[in-house]
Amino acid sequence: MTHTAPPSVPVTRRDAQTDTYLNAQGEAVVVADPYRWLEDPDHPDTRAWVQAQSAHAQAHLGALPARDAYHERLSSLWNHVRPGVPWARGERYFRMFNPGLLNQPLLQVAPDPHGPWETLLDPNALSADGTVAMAEVSVSRDGQHLAYATQSGGSDWLTWRVRDIASRQDRPDELHWSKFSSAAWHPDGHGFYYSAYDAPAPGGALTAANSHQRLMFHRLGEPQAQDEPVIVRPDQPTWGYHARVTEDARFLIVQVWNGTDPRNLLWIRPLDEAGAFTELVAEFRAMYSVSGSDGDTLFVHTDEDAPRGQVIAWTLGGDRRTVIPEGPDKLEEVHVVPGGLLTLTLKDASHRLHLHGRDGTPQREVPLPTLGTLSLSTHASSPEVFYGFTSFLHPNQPYRVQLPGGTPEPLAAEALTFNPEDFEVTQDFAVSRDGTRVPLFIVARRGLPRTGTHPTLLYGYGGFNISLTPAFNAGRVAWLERGGIYVQANLRGGGEYGQAWHQAGTLHRKQNVFDDFIACAEHLIAQGWTSPTHLGIQGGSNGGLLVGACLTQRPDLFGAAVPQVGVLDMLRYHQFTIGWAWASDYGRSDDPQLLPTLLAYSPLHTLRPGTAYPPTLITTGDHDDRVVPAHSFKFGAALQHAQGGPAPILLRIQTQAGHGAGKPTDLIIEEQADLYAFLEAHLRHAAP
Repeated sequence: MTHTAPPSVPVTRRDAQTDTYLNAQGEAVVVADPYRWLEDPDHPDTRAWVQAQSAHAQAHLGALPARDAYHERLSSLWNHVRPGVPWARGERYFRMFNPGLLNQPLLQVAPDPHGPWETLLDPNALSADGTVAMAEVSVSRDGQHLAYATQSGGSDWLTWRVRDIASRQDRPDELHWSKFSSAAWHPDGHGFYYSAYDAPAPGGALTAANSHQRLMFHRLGEPQAQDEPVIVRPDQPTWGYHARVTEDARFLIVQVWNGTDPRNLLWIRPLDEAGAFTELVAEFRAMYSVSGSDGDTLFVHTDEDAPRGQVIAWTLGGDRRTVIPEGPDKLEEVHVVPGGLLTLTLKDASHRLHLHGRDGTPQREVPLPTLGTLSLSTHASSPEVFYGFTSFLHPNQPYRVQLPGGTPEPLAAEALTFNPEDFEVTQDFAVSRDGTRVPLFIVARRGLPRTGTHPTLLYGYGGFNISLTPAFNAGRVAWLERGGIYVQANLRGGGEYGQAWHQAGTLHRKQNVFDDFIACAEHLIAQGWTSPTHLGIQGGSNGGLLVGACLTQRPDLFGAAVPQVGVLDMLRYHQFTIGWAWASDYGRSDDPQLLPTLLAYSPLHTLRPGTAYPPTLITTGDHDDRVVPAHSFKFGAALQHAQGGPAPILLRIQTQAGHGAGKPTDLIIEEQADLYAFLEAHLRHAAP
């Protein structure tokens, strides 16, 4: 049998582009940017480069010994019934449902949460390749109309349509250039609130900065051009608006956001009155979320003076009192239910569910099967609560519980194509450089001996107040079945322990996140689970930044790296799409105080030519308008240029794909087969 040699690494043109920044001393700092030309995704030179890089990557990935085996097993593991969590509107129940390998789940409707279920909308019929996804759905209160938003090719841009639920037919309504928006129906069903932007300039839909969001009201049957502006603030280009209507139909409540900073404003006005809003919160000083109301009293979930969260009762007259004080665990969600408050808390990065009285008195804890993650669906007027539960070894399963004292009832039998008892989950704690305890979940075959040679995948995120909790992923099961270990780290910058934990991983403290991840890696090695040559790291988006930074800071510590859709150019990230919104976590290069910090960890700018970097698989999508693919393009080219060792540096560039949301099942399976086969090839047979 003969083998053809893989194509050589494509040579990437380096231009003489430089930029000049100012540091805190007012001194000029000149920074080279030789791959600036790759920021234009539509330029013929970029397209030719993408084609060459894709051919180079696929030559390597297609020849991996375990690639076909992973693809086959992943197809089997994904092929199980996935019933979503029901929710009620009017006399109907709704859920998302995938019978197995459909590229996109179906939206179904039924008269009862046990069925019979019928398909209301099949997004697979909206495109031939499954790349049009249903991103948002909202049903009118009477259960008569569905507002649904689709996204195409993974882009964040939404197109809203309206479907008559009884006839299963779409109305003529069609709304464009919406993004980062839900739909809040007026109680009488004649229209809904949504958020939108001006149409981008030609050629700028996937790269131009998004600013000046406005809140609009759409009346059914009218063209979008006649939609009513509710909030338009040309003086505040970075503000965005999330609207909701209280369940008693009295008030319109708007949370005003400013980037990814969790602090927000809170405005309210009577639903059908025009004019100014009452600004309950007029400064960005903390997070405020209205969980529900009781007459003129709002129940507000906030971290004001309570970094782990509390619940306050806030009357429209301005009186405030604490209902549920800050506790030892992070308060994630609060739901108003009949006669009570249902709280979802995080204890060491897994969920707990408690019922309280309206006065905050603890009443009961709802039992959960194991350490895991919940998604809740509630109504203030109904004792019927639905939730989904998932863990590392159990796919999301829907439950119903009747409050106050009912026992959780599973609404579907768990459909598994593997035996979860073959594996075990343990939680451990590493100690970071400054002494901080960092939790990590370790998932492995039951009784696996600690030989120090197991291929191990360490996954992390560490940013934007986002918590990583136990959740099922079919690819990880395939990895476990073949002897791998999966580890999920809960790093500072995330939300696992509240705002103090988040803030400890932001701005000048961002290095704490990387130190935490490195400490978890060293802990796994010290505990005998693995060794550097058998240890791989993975993360996406902000987690791609994490992997890129740790890869450049400690190339000796890892045997392989997979940064996915990563933020990798920390000097220019804010110039594209919604990148400016991340400055509350990162800071900006045009801030002289932050420039040295960003330069110290920016993966693109900390590569050292001649260094032996580990095998690296960089993944991105050509339609990613959240973290534009230029980050991965430029970092990949720079890493290939700097590579001083023999390990491959590959760019896997998916067409008709974006940041991850709405990705078709077949593309997920293809990508995960490549990813796990790459990791296995470079970690399993590595020298000890």
